[in-house]
Amino acid sequence: MATPSGRSVLFVCLGNICRSPIAEAVFRKMATDNGVVGKWVIDSGATSDWNTGSTPDARGLACLRKHVIETDHRARQVTKEDFMTFDHILCMDESNLRDLNKKASSVKNSKAKIELLGSFDPEKQLIIKDPYYGSDKDFETVYEQCVRCCKAFLEQHS
Repeated sequence: MATPSGRSVLFVCLGNICRSPIAEAVFRKMATDNGVVGKWVIDSGATSDWNTGSTPDARGLACLRKHVIETDHRARQVTKEDFMTFDHILCMDESNLRDLNKKASSVKNSKAKIELLGSFDPEKQLIIKDPYYGSDKDFETVYEQCVRCCKAFLEQHS
């Protein structure tokens, strides 16, 4: 799955229905707009298996549509193979980071660099909070953070 140029990214949150599908869709659109989408493998996943097969949260989809971004993502759980195939695994909060590092430690030839997506935020907002129990405004905040972080990440890796 990793591309020869070392350009593959997996966005991860707890359930893969709010934050990570937004990040994935935002990054895919940015890569498309920059003419580099063909050079990337882009996906998202969950640390839990709660929502496997589900479409993203309706509020997240509405937020993306408002910004003219579409996604047909279905939630999936992160697999051991992901650690061997993806170059970058970018997650949303410390809990995701802990879970991913724990999982990675049981994978013999893990090559993925696991980081907080927020570590790329020029505004230094390290944590992208789960908007699930929040309002439409919280989804918009997640979107804005994803835009800033994905832009900085893409600039660093293109």
